[in-house]
Amino acid sequence: MYSFLEQSSLILQEAGKVGQIDPNVMQLLEAPQRVISFRIPLKMDDGSFRVFDAHRVRYNDALGPTRDGTRISPELDLDEVKALALIMSVKHAAGKIPAGGGKGGIAADPKALSGREFEALCRGYMRHLHSSGSAYDVPGADVGTNLQTMSWMLDEFESIHNRHEPTAVNDKPPILGGTLGGYEATGSGVFEVFEEAAREIGLEIEGARVAIQGFGQVGAVAAQRFFAAGCKVIAISDSRGGVFSENGIDVPSLIEHKQTTGQVLGLEGTHGVTNEELIACDCDVLVPAALQGVITSDNAVHVKARLVVEAANAPTTMEADRILAEKGVTVVPDVLANAGSVHLCQMERTQGLYDNYWDEATINQFRRERLSGGFHAALNTAARYQVTSARIGAWINALKRMEEAIKMRGWC
Repeated sequence: MYSFLEQSSLILQEAGKVGQIDPNVMQLLEAPQRVISFRIPLKMDDGSFRVFDAHRVRYNDALGPTRDGTRISPELDLDEVKALALIMSVKHAAGKIPAGGGKGGIAADPKALSGREFEALCRGYMRHLHSSGSAYDVPGADVGTNLQTMSWMLDEFESIHNRHEPTAVNDKPPILGGTLGGYEATGSGVFEVFEEAAREIGLEIEGARVAIQGFGQVGAVAAQRFFAAGCKVIAISDSRGGVFSENGIDVPSLIEHKQTTGQVLGLEGTHGVTNEELIACDCDVLVPAALQGVITSDNAVHVKARLVVEAANAPTTMEADRILAEKGVTVVPDVLANAGSVHLCQMERTQGLYDNYWDEATINQFRRERLSGGFHAALNTAARYQVTSARIGAWINALKRMEEAIKMRGWC
């Protein structure tokens, strides 16, 4: 079994080979340009003292400042951050966004910290993050971070530099120079790319049976969009388990149930399922919206869906990808399916630089157009290079853009 970083590196090498990318460029891209690791000291509320490990990876900045992604998780390690920074580079380049890929985070459990401790940790991260700023490296939100954490980080940056610079941090609230549509961006984008993919394979959207693994922000928003479009959402799971109903789950009722109970289990009219049972259930569309590496060579053989839409980062291993292809399952890769957030961050940056903010209808229109364009560009490239994988098509498009920028800069 390959690690997350090894999986990402293998896809990079395969796309580089198929796309005939200059070997010198590939040599440069086989590892991040800059990696920093540091330790954040923190005085706890009970008077004790702890030190938290943190990282920031700037994978490649040939296309522009590195941007996005701050993950706060107890299991976080440097290899995970490197892999995510590479994927972020590909998302930006495949989406024709003038930015490099950045990712960072802290090895900590936000749920185990008080409000004061968590704020101090986020501010400490920004104090130790050298260098950052809108023209260099821009942190954004990810697992364990949200509007509030990014607000603390922005305030800490501006306090250090003694100036207002709203474009120094992404995914902040509109009142601090953020953009409308942030909460819904990734989940809505997942549904919009699904619509394009369904048309390509001739799948009727209304009545399509959908199973969603993961019911956090992305999974919940996507579920609402599927439900509103007339799809039959038959299975949904979260970290505590899943629910199934052959007749379809009433998603608004499930959201209310989870807000009340803290879990999806126990919804009236459903029965419990495990995540493995959900992945193997008889559905048309499978949406992994939780963590990486959940569809493997062991369970891919049991997937019955016609379409897999990757709402999470790297939920499908390379071995599973090949098995799904052999079974005729269409996979919409993460760098296309969950790219709504990176397009939104680009719009957030544009609005901040111009100090001119758009309404939500404009933002939604731009997001849909850009996601659709990236999806069809990936399909066209895959066809040109005679491969069936939209993933490889998207990565080739990304690598071609990075290759051009790297060569124009004279780096190789």
